[in-house]
Amino acid sequence: MRDLLELREEIDGIDRRITELYQRRMEIAGEVASYKIKNGRKVLDRERERSKLSALTALGDTEFNRHGIRELFEQIMAVSRKRQYQLMTEAGIYEKPDFEEVETLDYKKARIVFQGVEGAYTQLALKEYFGDGVDSYHVDTWRDAMEAIRTGSADYAVLPIENSSAGIVSENYDLMVEYAHCIVGEQIIRIDHALLGLPEAELADITDVYSHPQALMQCSRYLEDRRGWEKHSVKNTAMAAQKVKEDGKLHKAAIASPLNAEIYGLKVLDTAIQDDRTNATRFIIVTGRHIFVKGAKKISICFEVPHESGSLYHMLSHFIYNGLNMNHIESRPVQGKNWEYRFFVDFDGNLGDAAVQNALRGLSEETIRLKVLGNY
Repeated sequence: MRDLLELREEIDGIDRRITELYQRRMEIAGEVASYKIKNGRKVLDRERERSKLSALTALGDTEFNRHGIRELFEQIMAVSRKRQYQLMTEAGIYEKPDFEEVETLDYKKARIVFQGVEGAYTQLALKEYFGDGVDSYHVDTWRDAMEAIRTGSADYAVLPIENSSAGIVSENYDLMVEYAHCIVGEQIIRIDHALLGLPEAELADITDVYSHPQALMQCSRYLEDRRGWEKHSVKNTAMAAQKVKEDGKLHKAAIASPLNAEIYGLKVLDTAIQDDRTNATRFIIVTGRHIFVKGAKKISICFEVPHESGSLYHMLSHFIYNGLNMNHIESRPVQGKNWEYRFFVDFDGNLGDAAVQNALRGLSEETIRLKVLGNY
């Protein structure tokens, strides 16, 4: 048996040769990019890659080696594509997303829509972002808010997208795919839930609690300690407070903001009942115009990937290779396609950045569908 040092020296020699061959391969990839630039060809040729991978895999002398050869060359080809995307961007060949850069958002004369009724958390987010005195109104559903943008009845809409303890608002993720609107801002507000009842009610009277499903989830531990209470879902927390007031029943209570006690003439029966005292919700500001403010630092996109092994890994590698910080990823089922998913990603960057353009170019060519949801 050979000495370990001798074996390592031989491996080092092989690695040096592999490195030399890799660098030569990348030089040729650059020449391939030049040809494709000159002749208007796309970088990714799926059939060519599949054929080449099959041929190379067949050269392996064991099943383990065949698997390893395929994985190795999948990675080499992916890096080669990224280099070609980079060279194309440097050559000025880049199809920019249909977004216009603006200096500021002009909402002095704008109409802003939110879902719910007076006192909804969405309204609080609206006031935090736009300030007091703006022209705003409310609708019954999130879809109604998106429709208001589509028809021109409103210029901006405010939608909850994610809660720190209850997770995403999945319906609004799906609506962002369905509608051609874009995100131009976000607002995070602390969520402080209170239990509200009629002025003459006491905690011992309560048997039925009303709130938005996410608010009920956010107060799950509090509600588990009161297992005799029936939980009822409504469209939002302020509507729950409104219902308790209108029904006028001592046994009914709402989980909502303490502000709703003042608005609807209710009594605060208990305060800060959410499981997480740092509970917060992120709201997005949506408009029908495809714009982004100069200096925007965050991008939201969604994409679908081929339903095959390693697809998501290769898509995410575009962020890694271009040095982009991905700070959120979420998946949603693709309607009509069982067990296939659409991925939503937030990452740091601006649509004018070369690294962002490289990543989006690669994703555009390699995903089934890519949509830029906004830069804000």
